Amino acid sequence: NLALRLEDASEFAEARQWMERAAEAGLAEAQGVLGDWHAMGKCGCPQSFADSFSWLSKAAEQGHPESQFKLARGLHEGQGVAKNEEEAMLWYTQSAEAGYAIAQFHLGKCY
Repeated sequence: NLALRLEDASEFAEARQWMERAAEAGLAEAQGVLGDWHAMGKCGCPQSFADSFSWLSKAAEQGHPESQFKLARGLHEGQGVAKNEEEAMLWYTQSAEAGYAIAQFHLGKCY
């Protein structure tokens, strides 16, 4: 992925530009990456848990397991959104059923 290579080369503005293009085109992996970048304030993205949650939601709704897990964790901990354990469990379950091991572990801890 060009945007991730640019990130590694510290070409943050261009990396962000390409990642946003991919995310806006509907690519779930790019949406998940933008969610991460906003959560951490990376690659020129302002740190914003609300923007992070928004991008992760888009990726999660498309079935991206890592984003489903991160969305669940945010809902479970109330980070960037109101705490909602019931909805968190739904996202943990979807991610776990898709084979995402970390989600399987966290889902097991919830029981």
